Amino acid sequence: FMMPLMMFVMNSITLLIVWVGGHSINDGVMQVGDMMAFIQYTMQIIMAFLMICMISVMLPRAAVAANRIDEVLKTEITIKDSHNALTEKTNNAVVKFDHVDFKYADGEENVLEDIDFEAKPGQTVAIIGSTGSGKSTLAKLIPRFFDVTNGKITLDGVDIRDISIETLRSQIGYVPQTGILFSGDINSNISYGAPGIDEAGIKEAAQIAQATEFIEDKPDKFESAIAQGGTNVSGGQKQRLSIARAIARNPKIYIFDDSFSALDYKTDVTLRAALKEKTQDSTVIIVAQRISTILNADQIIVLDDGNMAGIGTHKELMKNCEVYRQIAMSQLSEEELA
Repeated sequence: FMMPLMMFVMNSITLLIVWVGGHSINDGVMQVGDMMAFIQYTMQIIMAFLMICMISVMLPRAAVAANRIDEVLKTEITIKDSHNALTEKTNNAVVKFDHVDFKYADGEENVLEDIDFEAKPGQTVAIIGSTGSGKSTLAKLIPRFFDVTNGKITLDGVDIRDISIETLRSQIGYVPQTGILFSGDINSNISYGAPGIDEAGIKEAAQIAQATEFIEDKPDKFESAIAQGGTNVSGGQKQRLSIARAIARNPKIYIFDDSFSALDYKTDVTLRAALKEKTQDSTVIIVAQRISTILNADQIIVLDDGNMAGIGTHKELMKNCEVYRQIAMSQLSEEELA
């Protein structure tokens, strides 16, 4: 009731002053300027009370917001290093999912069930499935954004929960579904994950990611400004810069979480060809929705409602996996399938 009440009081006083002042001016007792001064001073006093009312409305909102922020700050981190966590980097990058189950903390059912496969250096492992089948969740388990509920994920035979988070993530180049850029320039965004990288390394990463073309078109080239969140570049350019950032790290494990979705087919093909040459000694895991992106993968894992519906090459899955065949037939023409 505060705001309507104050507005009623403010306008009622204005009417009263004009009513009384009008009669006084008519009788020659008051000047018009005096009446206007009265209205001005009265409005200043009432506006001060109006501001007090607004503050009294904002304070409870601020208190609720402060409590919510406080809850977040006091929330304990669930992903922690074990007491004897390994800090030495592994020699290879063999990632193995050993009968992994996973469900979110507030979930009732498993999002992933009995996931069992191995990804080796020099191999490209692709994960495909319908929306909501758990592809991105599976990818996020490797850098320990979440911990598995049952089973284990190993890196060179060592459970990733026994490796320090810093050591584990330093060996991973992760490109999320939505490319994230920071305020600064193209150079700083590409070198973000590899602070000691030189100019040649940045240019090589950009070239592999097929970002050189649009970078060279900009007046300031690699010094071109990037707005917070990358709002001044297109979706495809944002993805390519995010991929370049991962390549610049030169990691042992690459995880691409549907990172080619905003690229046209020509750029996609060229990028994957250049990437294959760069990552021939690394383990590459690609989450994709487009069959064309993963046709030549060494191993394709088909997820269906959190379960592994099939595993194998494109040709093998076309023969023995109905889920994969339906996805392929919905995306590719008969000539392409043949």
